[in-house]
Amino acid sequence: MQIRSRGFALPITAMPQHAVFLSAFLPRNAWRLSAVAAAALLTACGSTPLPPWPAMPPKAGQQPPAAATATRPVPPPLGTQRAGVVATPIPSSPLVTGMPEAAVQAPAADALPYSEAVAARFPAPAVRYDTPGLADGRRAFTTNAEASQWLRGLATSVKGSTRAELLDIGRSQRGVPLQALVLSRAGGTDIASLDASGRPTVLLIGQQHGDEPAGGEALLVIARELSQGLLEPLLDRINVIVVPRANPDGAEAGTRVTANGIDMNRDHLLLNTPEAQALAKLTRDYRPVAVVDSHEYTVIGRFLQKFGGIQRYDALLQHATTANMPEFINKAALEWFRQPMVSALTAQGLTNEWYYTTSTNPDDLRISMGGVQPDTGRNVNGLKNTVSMLVETRGVGIGRTDIQRRVNAQVTAVTSALRSAAERAANLEEVRSFVARDTSAQACRGQVVVEAAQTPTQRDLLMLDPQTGADRATRVDWNSSLELRTVKTRARPCGYWLAGTAAPAVDRLRLLGLQVMRVAEQGSVLADTYQETNRDTAARQDVRGTVAGAGDVVRVQTTLSRSAIDAPAGSFYVPLNQPLANLAVAALEPDTQNSYFANHLIGSLSETARVMAPPSLVFEGD
Repeated sequence: MQIRSRGFALPITAMPQHAVFLSAFLPRNAWRLSAVAAAALLTACGSTPLPPWPAMPPKAGQQPPAAATATRPVPPPLGTQRAGVVATPIPSSPLVTGMPEAAVQAPAADALPYSEAVAARFPAPAVRYDTPGLADGRRAFTTNAEASQWLRGLATSVKGSTRAELLDIGRSQRGVPLQALVLSRAGGTDIASLDASGRPTVLLIGQQHGDEPAGGEALLVIARELSQGLLEPLLDRINVIVVPRANPDGAEAGTRVTANGIDMNRDHLLLNTPEAQALAKLTRDYRPVAVVDSHEYTVIGRFLQKFGGIQRYDALLQHATTANMPEFINKAALEWFRQPMVSALTAQGLTNEWYYTTSTNPDDLRISMGGVQPDTGRNVNGLKNTVSMLVETRGVGIGRTDIQRRVNAQVTAVTSALRSAAERAANLEEVRSFVARDTSAQACRGQVVVEAAQTPTQRDLLMLDPQTGADRATRVDWNSSLELRTVKTRARPCGYWLAGTAAPAVDRLRLLGLQVMRVAEQGSVLADTYQETNRDTAARQDVRGTVAGAGDVVRVQTTLSRSAIDAPAGSFYVPLNQPLANLAVAALEPDTQNSYFANHLIGSLSETARVMAPPSLVFEGD
């Protein structure tokens, strides 16, 4: 392989199969070419050693411990204010309107969608949250204009060492600005300043589904408390980016989908919507170490129809669950984020469980722990080596009922995640650095999972009796996402070759943060090409049923044929010795329903091949 930049060619023909990128240690804009050169400097390295798993968060200014056990004790508080944030979410903020005790009740709502006995299971919280959409007598939630005004006011009113900037990260399909509030105590809010601060960044996302308002309202509260309230001291250790409303068109219309009918939370690999593209660019540029995605789930609807019960949990929690997830990212999500979230919610008297859902087919009585396809924000962000957490509160189908309690659950869970990130800042950077090296080192070696599925089992699921409100255990077929079944594996290639006609796919890969090189001079590579053996078309599916707005996908069966193939100038090479390699696998293996071929971003099987030996090619410089 050669890299040519400004007229010079750097030979890397002796690069061994275990050479790795060290992109975590390179300047953000340097790694497109420099990361490949860095691989040549590591030719003497063996496989990446497994680092110790830190059990206790380091104190400020202290390095992570050299060795630790896997059991995590209760972490020490970050300080009096910070410890209080988790124990009582924003009970005494100067920004929360003072109210007499009698007024601390749920606001007036429509007629209850269930019995008074069920309603009694969900009393109003002891704290009243104050946003435009939560005002007394209000029928509509916060409008897009009100949310923008709220964020702009926070950006212009910060004081002291806290800095805030409101970014327009894109526009929705109806032209509404997509906005993100950056909060930091770094020297500035630009990417370079955040990187220079040494503090990891956490991204909070709300309302990808427009009919799930509690997350959006809660993130307005969180943004306020980070900018000038009880959460502000956390900025000593982390930077935070808040996107309260990722789907403003759906929020305004009260619909799950975007304006063109697409479920944007199934669009994070394909990036067909401007809303998903904006989040992808934000994640690519700011490289958050953790992402929290706030949603709401159906309370009655198909659950009452299928199982004769009402959903009982205030919050359902889940981490990324898809094929090829790095083990240490999963471990960090479970031990450092989910377990503290469970404790924080329980301390507030808020019930919680693993996330689960069921299909819209009334005859399908299975319960699934969320999807395992690499298409949701939760799973795609996990493949970006990010701790990716989903928080779902009860809310779809019940209007404004229990809205203060729903917002309370979101605030409690998100606050816990912020505190976990602050406590584990050094550990999280250490884990990400290791995972980046380890993922890169796997190129040309071993096997990669092309397709995986949930593990069928059974479980007693607690629901509420719709009349008495009492707990009722229901035995259900439970598809577990905690242990995935391997459906299809292949030898992990060194990379993927793409024809010059695959430029639309290349644009999406780069938007995801993947390195893609353009071939400068004609060459050849040893590759496995795909030979089609069968084809049909079908609607794209997930555990809920047909994916909204997805259209038909091409489902092919293939065999592989190895040979030397031409790589003409203007074609592309996607190396797998890079940290986000597993995203490339998800996008480019054609015989899966979420691949770029299946979804028409790559038009023909002849436009892609699996490169099975380090190529000797000359690439263009950026």
